[in-house]
Amino acid sequence: MNKFLLRFMQVGSAIPFSAFIWLLTFAGFNQTFWMSSLYGVIGAGVMFFGVGYYLERNVREKNRLTKKEYKYIQRNLKEANEKMKKIQKSLFTIRHIRSLKQRMELLRLLKNIQRLTTREPRRFFTAEQFYFSHLDSIMELSEKYAFLSSQPGKNRELEHSLYDTQDTLKELTKIVEKDLNTMLEDDLDDLHFEIDVAKHSIKNRNEIPDETRRLK
Repeated sequence: MNKFLLRFMQVGSAIPFSAFIWLLTFAGFNQTFWMSSLYGVIGAGVMFFGVGYYLERNVREKNRLTKKEYKYIQRNLKEANEKMKKIQKSLFTIRHIRSLKQRMELLRLLKNIQRLTTREPRRFFTAEQFYFSHLDSIMELSEKYAFLSSQPGKNRELEHSLYDTQDTLKELTKIVEKDLNTMLEDDLDDLHFEIDVAKHSIKNRNEIPDETRRLK
């Protein structure tokens, strides 16, 4: 689940519950202002962590993950977020107009993979090569590319290194696209199955004589 959405739901539940507890203890049980405030804070904490636990468990059960697997995936996603920030920063500092479109495409693919895995953590296991290999390579290359392109004087050797780095990033973009397609294989298989079922139903429907349809 998206971290911002999770925190929003936790805070959105905790604040009104805290206010309710404060009002209940202050007006209903004649507690002092400060004691009611203390109970309100405790109630907010209970609701905040309770909602977090419930939503996390719901995501784990939906994705058929153990608590250990879920924590493992979340830890790696957090690390991936930091790497992606570095990649984005590096790619945006590169002053090379011709490669802009390719860099934007690479970022789009990276964000799509991260978004899919965040929404459905179980997909992480079909993208382990991306998270443990390809993402690191992209980060290192993009930082190298940004550094080389920022140099004021460019000789032939430096220009060659820039083109070589750019070509390697192009190849990595193709690899990341394959990573994304691998993550979506099951979805495509399900879609093709549903299409086949629908076509079969339409075919059977069309083969029924009009008189038989009217009798039904």
